[in-house]
Amino acid sequence: MSNESPDICVIGAGPAGLAAARALKERNLPYSHLEAHSGVGGLWDIDNPGSPMYESAHFISSKTLSGFGGWPMPEHFADYPPHRQILSYLRSFADAYGLTERIEFGVPVDSVEKNVDGTWTVARADGRRSVHAQVVVCTGSQWHPNIPDLPGEFTGEVRHTVSYRDASELRGKRVLVVGAGNSGCDIACDAARSADHAAISMRRGYWFIPKHLFGRPVDTIAHSGPQLPMWLAQRLFSSLLRILNGDPTRLGLQKPDHKLFETHPTINSQLIYHLQHGDITAKPGISRTAARTVYFTDGSSDEFDLILFATGYQHKVPVAQRYFGSEQHPDLYLSAFSRQHEGLFGIGFVETNSGAYQLFDMQAQMIAGFIHDRQRGLPNAEAFSRMIRADRPDLSGGVNFVDSPRHTGYVDSGAFVKYLGKVAGRMGWRTEGNPPRVTPARRMETVA
Repeated sequence: MSNESPDICVIGAGPAGLAAARALKERNLPYSHLEAHSGVGGLWDIDNPGSPMYESAHFISSKTLSGFGGWPMPEHFADYPPHRQILSYLRSFADAYGLTERIEFGVPVDSVEKNVDGTWTVARADGRRSVHAQVVVCTGSQWHPNIPDLPGEFTGEVRHTVSYRDASELRGKRVLVVGAGNSGCDIACDAARSADHAAISMRRGYWFIPKHLFGRPVDTIAHSGPQLPMWLAQRLFSSLLRILNGDPTRLGLQKPDHKLFETHPTINSQLIYHLQHGDITAKPGISRTAARTVYFTDGSSDEFDLILFATGYQHKVPVAQRYFGSEQHPDLYLSAFSRQHEGLFGIGFVETNSGAYQLFDMQAQMIAGFIHDRQRGLPNAEAFSRMIRADRPDLSGGVNFVDSPRHTGYVDSGAFVKYLGKVAGRMGWRTEGNPPRVTPARRMETVA
């Protein structure tokens, strides 16, 4: 065990870990950075063992609103970049800020333990142990699949989409995709094009938001348009979706049982198209199975060879679960600061309705600002410590989110950003990183 003065340990070199490392480095705070895989990128590296990435995956927020502060996504990227462009962006970010050379790759972490003096011991898989003043856990929230029980005895193949990679796996098969989140819809569209027969099962009706409106990425329209009261935005945009998509029940979909924006947005322009063309069939929830037959809650049934569960992920934090609490949604102040354990932080566990990287950046900057001022005994850090323990702001933005496991701890992005900015302003902390010292030519090389 090292006897050196303890530094900060960042665990994970995906987007959250990179945001944390940049924020610490900008303040000259000493840190160690550990990553289990051989390179930067986290789940966006399709070759990273256990990654849920698949070949048809794209960002669901546009490039315009998705980059880290000080390092926007390049103009030559697609409106909704594919996963390989996102990986190149993350690696260019790490290189431009000098983060890559400070990462210890191929170093899985087994556990994080709190010491009696308030420091933290990080145990690596190879048996080495090190002591740190603080730990920032950035291990991600989409590595541990949520797999529901399948009623009955299905004799075909059953998988979670965490193991899905490309449409070749669906050819010659009758495929049922269960779940209508963004990855579920992507993979259902793969099945519509490649499988012998395709269906998608969803327990409730959803609002399907097209990726483009009037030729522009839909999130840029919402971002640049007038800021409407939530009730008015729900009324106007739900009416627009009804005009664009028509009656969903005509396509076999269920009518949404909630108002627009009350669930995590499903942003997909292709599922409606494939339903309209008969490439895929919409089904309600599953009531039971027998052999290769799946029976649905509307009394219908169909035969399948493969059931793919696109049923989301649990926010497990195996390296420090006892300190993070719930496996569904860790109880972290502003989704980043442990309420019970000083010196423990997490980035990448926020559930919200917008692009995540700017939120990770804001959280990272606030964590680094807090550690910096705490080390110097500044009064604002003590005031913030009290807020961590006691402050429980309403970050719903006036949205009544549905009662489901995924929406436990869910926040509205606009309300979240506004509140983080307000708190950071009071504490004197910035919420965005600075541009790197890198020439435009060098930047183009790194993201080509």
